[in-house]
Amino acid sequence: MNKAFTSEETPADDETDVPDASPLPAGARNYMTPGGFARLRRELDTLVAKERPELVATVAWAAGNGDRSENGDYIYGKKRLREIDRRIRFLVRRLDNAEVVDPAMRRDDDAASRVYFGATVTVANSDGDERTVSIVGIDEIDTARGYISWISPMARALLKAREGDLVTLRTPGGVEELEIVEVRYVPLATDDRPEMLDADG
Repeated sequence: MNKAFTSEETPADDETDVPDASPLPAGARNYMTPGGFARLRRELDTLVAKERPELVATVAWAAGNGDRSENGDYIYGKKRLREIDRRIRFLVRRLDNAEVVDPAMRRDDDAASRVYFGATVTVANSDGDERTVSIVGIDEIDTARGYISWISPMARALLKAREGDLVTLRTPGGVEELEIVEVRYVPLATDDRPEMLDADG
């Protein structure tokens, strides 16, 4: 598929773009939930099958309208085409390296009470204030839904702990002790599924 994006339609200066540095630790797998993988796949399919072909047609039309140096449609189109090609390469890399982990498939009794990737965890601070977070991939972070990356400080503090454990979270504001109130493994909300499902699906 990559060959489709090295054709004459791609501007030559696109080759000088610096590849996006991965925030993953060296050698780490790119864990992703099924919903996160599907969302990136849909975005890639839309860019490849719809947005890019339409933009190429617009650029070709604009190129036939005279002086390209003062042709706004042509200049914007070429710029946008570079952005789309950059995003396509990024998505292809992310999806090729993804390891999909379905949190709803974790059924082992011992593992069910321990925090791993995909867990939805309710924690309480020393004042008794509770907060629920779900541990997801680096491309799935959504603060409004409480989705945090598995490499974030909070997720690292929680991973492998059990219900009832106390964990220490170190933040720029200081050290906070959190009690793990509940660990669940449920399907997570996606763009297509606005509400989180119950554990029974």
